[in-house]
Amino acid sequence: MQSTAVSEPLPTTTEPTTDGPITTEPAATAPATVEQITAKPTPTPAPPPAAQEPAPQPTTVADLRAELGRRKDAAAQGPDPVATERQHAKGKLTARERIDLLLDKDSFSEIEGLRLHRATGFGMENRRPPSDGVVTGWGTVFGRTVFVYAHDFRIFGGALGEAHAAKIHKLMDLALAAGAPLVSLNDGAGARIQEGVTALAGYGGIFQRNTRASGVIPQISVMLGPCAGGAAYSPALTDFVFMVRGISQMFLTGPDVVKTVTGEEVTQDGLGGADVHAATSGVATFAYDDEETCLEEVRYLLSLLPQNNRELPPRTEGEDSPDRRTEALADLVPLSGKESYDMRAVLEEIVDDGDYFEVHPAWATNVVCALARLDGQVVGVVANQPEAMAGVLDISASEKAARFVQFCDSFSIPLITLVDVPGFLPGVAQEHSGIIRHGAKLLYAYCNATVPRISLILRKAYGGAYIVMDSRSIGADLCLAWPTNEIAVMGAEGAANVVFRREIQNSADPDATRAKKIEEYRTELMHPYHAAERGLVDDVIDPAETRVVLIRSLAMLRTKHADLPARKHGNPPT
Repeated sequence: MQSTAVSEPLPTTTEPTTDGPITTEPAATAPATVEQITAKPTPTPAPPPAAQEPAPQPTTVADLRAELGRRKDAAAQGPDPVATERQHAKGKLTARERIDLLLDKDSFSEIEGLRLHRATGFGMENRRPPSDGVVTGWGTVFGRTVFVYAHDFRIFGGALGEAHAAKIHKLMDLALAAGAPLVSLNDGAGARIQEGVTALAGYGGIFQRNTRASGVIPQISVMLGPCAGGAAYSPALTDFVFMVRGISQMFLTGPDVVKTVTGEEVTQDGLGGADVHAATSGVATFAYDDEETCLEEVRYLLSLLPQNNRELPPRTEGEDSPDRRTEALADLVPLSGKESYDMRAVLEEIVDDGDYFEVHPAWATNVVCALARLDGQVVGVVANQPEAMAGVLDISASEKAARFVQFCDSFSIPLITLVDVPGFLPGVAQEHSGIIRHGAKLLYAYCNATVPRISLILRKAYGGAYIVMDSRSIGADLCLAWPTNEIAVMGAEGAANVVFRREIQNSADPDATRAKKIEEYRTELMHPYHAAERGLVDDVIDPAETRVVLIRSLAMLRTKHADLPARKHGNPPT
């Protein structure tokens, strides 16, 4: 049986501005007969325009410069100081203040700052502020070009109209043509209903360009205010979504619609706030307490990414020696596979200066995804997290890791996989929710990746989860292991209960027989060199040599070239 989805239209705003609130007049009663529908209405004479003194025409170069300066100053200052005060009173920065924090000092070049909308009706012809509610242009972050657009909530509540959308379209086209990252600073009330379908078409143009740029240039969405209805789809199409607690929300249908349809009462933050999307839905990649910290982290992320898919990530020269031994790893990781530990501590010990940038740190915490550097080279790390759910793979972890692997592969970032996985999470809820197809997303992402791929098995690697975590059999370039590794179809306890079930049941002392058979199975099939003897592990290494071996392996793989079969595109599981 089909279900009917209920959604609300793209919202507008009634936020007052110096030009007066933006509202929609009530619709007239519809005609009741064909004659009424086809009858020509009696034209209403337009009111005479208000008398205005004609603007003096510039007569000298100095006058021309003065007029240009006046217009640019008016656009830069915004509607009026009162609107700016209202924005600040909400704990929010203005569009230009945000751009100044994101970009290098004095590097911003604006385009179409003097553009005005051309809408009429509902009094719109009398309210035509410069920039039309969005600031667009480019600048630099750590000296590299970045394109940016920022909604100005002080103007029409940042709502998107025809001219507003056209500015964004032009900027996105420029970013794609120039091959440079695109950052959107979102603080808008959705589509401008006074402009009707042209506003909706504007969103369609943004979505198309988001999709066309996917995997070609990095796209980052920063949520610094409301984002409701269809407007939320643009951030969802980008690579990373940043949110700020207390001021940003994202949802398709707002609390009022939710209450009407389901009877549930929820606040805007409870429905689509930063922590909800960072920890529960996975829509937000990062959540921060304030705009300044958020934008500083956006800058840091950009420093780890290439400009486009034709370039390699930027390499740096650090002080952390490539020959540094990692002696602490032997103490960080317990020998017993039943004991937990924090995989992030292992990561800190391996990467340059212990510095890494974790992606989705609050969502699907049983897997860790992070960007880091090894000998100055940017790498993507996917690692099971024994500290959360024993490191099993479930639906959310599979989706999180799959998307990260696809991103790294899109932008030539080598992948390192740290494996300590007991399997996939069992349970009716997982099976009924599609763990098979969701787990296959991660499998597909690894199999499709052509970047250098190195997997390292720290301890256990059981069943299908071993295969999915970039095993040698699905295309890892190198598969390494510590002497503590256990690779098997399942743990020794479960395997012994299956293989020796009758023998254990018929034994005079089943417990003693079970213990004996468990040890027998472990000794025969789960010793650390079993996989190496069969060529499924390239080398068993001392944990203290982990950093050295990974760096040397990456250096060897730096010139790797791999081609995929000719095709329009694959059809990954959804």
